[in-house]
Amino acid sequence: MDQAFTRVSDFVAWYAARTPDAEAAVQGDTRLTYAELHRQVESVARALLAAGIRKGDRVATLSPPNADFWITFLASVSIGAIWLGLNPRYRTDELKYLVGDAEPSLLFARTEFGGRRYDDEIAAMRAAAPSITRVVSLGDAAATAEGERLADFIAAGASVPDESLDAARAGCGGREACLLVYTSGSTGQPKGALLHHEGIITFSLAQNRAWPLENQRFLNYLPINHIGCVIDLSSPTLAAGGCIVFMEQFSPEGALDLTVKERINCLGSVPTVFQMQLALPNFDTYDLSGIELILWEGAAMPVEVIQRLREICPRLATNYGMTETTSAITIVTPTDDLDILANTVGVAFDGVEIRLMGDDGVVVPPGHAGEVQTRSIYNLLGYWRRPEATAQAFTADGWFRTGDVAEQRADGRYRLVGRLKEMYKSGGYNVYPREVEDAIHSHPDVIMAAVVSRPDPLWQEVGVAFVVAREGTSSEALEAYCRERLANYKLPKAFILCDSLPLLPIGKVDKVELKRRAMAG
Repeated sequence: MDQAFTRVSDFVAWYAARTPDAEAAVQGDTRLTYAELHRQVESVARALLAAGIRKGDRVATLSPPNADFWITFLASVSIGAIWLGLNPRYRTDELKYLVGDAEPSLLFARTEFGGRRYDDEIAAMRAAAPSITRVVSLGDAAATAEGERLADFIAAGASVPDESLDAARAGCGGREACLLVYTSGSTGQPKGALLHHEGIITFSLAQNRAWPLENQRFLNYLPINHIGCVIDLSSPTLAAGGCIVFMEQFSPEGALDLTVKERINCLGSVPTVFQMQLALPNFDTYDLSGIELILWEGAAMPVEVIQRLREICPRLATNYGMTETTSAITIVTPTDDLDILANTVGVAFDGVEIRLMGDDGVVVPPGHAGEVQTRSIYNLLGYWRRPEATAQAFTADGWFRTGDVAEQRADGRYRLVGRLKEMYKSGGYNVYPREVEDAIHSHPDVIMAAVVSRPDPLWQEVGVAFVVAREGTSSEALEAYCRERLANYKLPKAFILCDSLPLLPIGKVDKVELKRRAMAG
């Protein structure tokens, strides 16, 4: 593809002109071709202009992952608006904080989902953000006290001339902000990372080159407020002219059912999801012969799980990235090499410079641990309305500080050691939880494990390991196993066996909750 794209949404018109009948999005019984997706994006974009939305205005969407969310995103960014996804699993205070900080001008909202109505939440958001002048009810919902019907909203935009739409698009794109993604806020209130068209477009094309697939079909059940949903899965699939199959409510069985039914050819998720699915008693009954690639992001994958996934498909891949870098730092191209998959996060992503910085401000040599710092066109423009936080996130010479610690192996690949903010000192020694978790995960009976710290009167801080293991596994056996593999100061002082670990909506372990439990004894 030699076409230069200025806006993320440009891919829609490109494929609508060339493969109009190809499927672009599937959700339940709804199947949108590229021609129909283009028609709907155009209609919503006109309606946004008719509603007074202009370049730089924020547009928020409260929705599960579905075609409605995708259309509102593409339409909003196509005219220069900055789009914000809201997770319907959020509680009222979380929603109020986000819209109060972002100050969107318009809110698209699902009024009911999963047995929960959102009338009170929408009213609370409007009170917290007087900037919201319009609320549009998504789906087939009727007009409410807080919102107008989507059909009526679209009808009001029909009179917007082509010249107005073209002018709005001609005035936006490139390195201008289009997406506002709030970080998890594990160390304070969430901050909004401003990402731009150029970064998302370049990432999508580069990921497709690194992970090539014919007739790409992805299953997407990740929450729309997360970079994994919008950028890791949806945008590259769009850039490839592929099909996104949306699943509003995730379940391990339901995801596998859809994978088979919709001929998904790439299994992409977080390690927790794969572990949940492999644990199903009927997992082996699913016909996954159509899978051409398996990939995971967001955390390390246990060796045993990788070995089982290799039996399904020998092309496995992973990457390492974060919201602020548009997910682009390192990448592992498809392989069946267990060492590379289990012990590294690969090499620098295309177009990314990486350096590992020591505590003394000097770049460390291969084989030594240092903070991962990156420089690339993928890096965020800054944190929304937080100039001090933005300045702290970058070095004086323009490198983004990830807060992650890694070392470069002799083969040039990177191995993550841990997070600076998760690191704790035990008896004066630095301990990185990820290194300890890797040791625990290597035990054949361990299913999941997470390590956090708690204060200790003698050692300052000690580790606490929360472990999900097979029946019959004892904490004493785990301790003895790890004692043979870890220095004494790295050994957790408590191994707590659990039936499950608390998870964030994206599927990652909720370490804030585990920290609370550790502190509570």
